[in-house]
Amino acid sequence: MRPKRLMLFDVDGTLVLTGGAGLRAMNRACQDLVGHDSALDGIVLAGRTDWIILDDTLRRHGRTLSLDLLSELRQSYLRHLREEIELPGTSVKRALPGVNQLLAALSTRDDVALGLLTGNFADGAKIKLEHFDLWKYFSFGAFGDDSADRNALVPIAVRRARENGVGEVDARDVFVVGDTPFDVACALAVGAVPVGVATGGFKSDQLRDSGAEVVFEDLSNTSAFLELLV
Repeated sequence: MRPKRLMLFDVDGTLVLTGGAGLRAMNRACQDLVGHDSALDGIVLAGRTDWIILDDTLRRHGRTLSLDLLSELRQSYLRHLREEIELPGTSVKRALPGVNQLLAALSTRDDVALGLLTGNFADGAKIKLEHFDLWKYFSFGAFGDDSADRNALVPIAVRRARENGVGEVDARDVFVVGDTPFDVACALAVGAVPVGVATGGFKSDQLRDSGAEVVFEDLSNTSAFLELLV
């Protein structure tokens, strides 16, 4: 039986915390190519695509993010991220509660397809999740390379699911699991189901107020999460 439901997971603040590795790597990339140390100070990061984060950062410093410069910054960022992810970090660094158990349980079901929906560049998501041995659960996704606009990512993820043999999926059977109102918004934009997780920078009430009818404090209660599939 082909999977009939898509579970699309955000990365940072939903599946893992990297101890600030991504921020440090992006600041180093900006220092390399545009000469600004701590260039991302004051830039909103949570829930946004790497593409739009870099665009905002360069605009603040009087630069335009061309596609060529985006490519250079991405490669520099990835090079630094491979180093930074191995360091202890400046804050919490771990897979978040229940994530390993939940993904293992979902991966055994023939009615579920697991994918990613994240603002991370695809290779950045891979570097982060491989560090915590979680990349193995995901065979497709939509990423910050695909669009600067997070709201454009759900249709891309659905298309890639079809390309991976999932078949046609109704929007109501697409679940977007994330820790920010941006995750909620991109689900609502296409009629998908937003599932909030209060393990990032937003509290449960804030996620509910943004439109998430289902909110978990964390992902440690596997059985409660699986009830979404009943």
